[in-house]
Amino acid sequence: MSHTPVLQKEVLEFLSPKQNENFIDATIGGGGHAFEILKRIAPNGKVLGIDANKETIESLEKKLEGQIKNRLILFCDNFSNLQDIVRKHKFDSVRGILADLGFSSIELETSGRGFSFLKDEPLDMRYGETELTAEKIINDWKEEELVDIFHEYGEERFGRKIAEIIVAARRIKKISTTFDLVNIIKKATPAFYHHRRLNPATKVFQALRIAVNDELNNLSKFLSQAVDVLDKGGRLIIISFHSLEDRIVKKIFKEKEQVNLIKILTKKNIRPLFEEVASNPRSRSAKLRAAIKN
Repeated sequence: MSHTPVLQKEVLEFLSPKQNENFIDATIGGGGHAFEILKRIAPNGKVLGIDANKETIESLEKKLEGQIKNRLILFCDNFSNLQDIVRKHKFDSVRGILADLGFSSIELETSGRGFSFLKDEPLDMRYGETELTAEKIINDWKEEELVDIFHEYGEERFGRKIAEIIVAARRIKKISTTFDLVNIIKKATPAFYHHRRLNPATKVFQALRIAVNDELNNLSKFLSQAVDVLDKGGRLIIISFHSLEDRIVKKIFKEKEQVNLIKILTKKNIRPLFEEVASNPRSRSAKLRAAIKN
């Protein structure tokens, strides 16, 4: 399973990589964006590639050969620790930073960590090695806490009913797998909800993934550090996949622009063209925002 990078043409246009410049791919995933950037910054330009998932980094390391091996620096960590990572690797003169906030096809299909509601897997949903798992949330958190994350992180209209059925079900038997949870969601939601474009489990799975990985707080931390790390005139590109992420990016970009740290390059978010969505349906939710450091 290969990962198809979204909005690649637009990413390259906004980043505008040139010979011998250095870039950071803060969520390198399958490496699709990073390898295209490396082509344009040859012969001496480097990419620092970061990912919270150890298996992702190990998979990429196996692909590296020839000169690219010396120009792609890979590191396993959360992008919320960006400044520490940059200092550790003495990675200087950063002309651009990219963060694609979607999880890769590889992660979805092969991780075995329960990201997909279409496969029966353990309820894990961790990118890295944190202690909190989706199983712990589902089985241990109070009903009101479940309601809160389903509403806040999933914008799930039936969040209260789903939480109620979860609490009743776990009294009888521990909820351990993705299919256990999917069946509960189906019981808790009305019939019409099962015949829409979105799977009825989509929003609950999104909410759990965000909660397990503290995604929204980590995004806020990363954005502030990214502006500091960039050289003057450096570009920052963020691709988000749901409104919660996009709102944070929009808000922080505006705050940074108001104090003259950046200039926003995208008046509104950039969406994939019809042709891209047709060839890569997972790109349909992508939203790109870009800024340049003053």
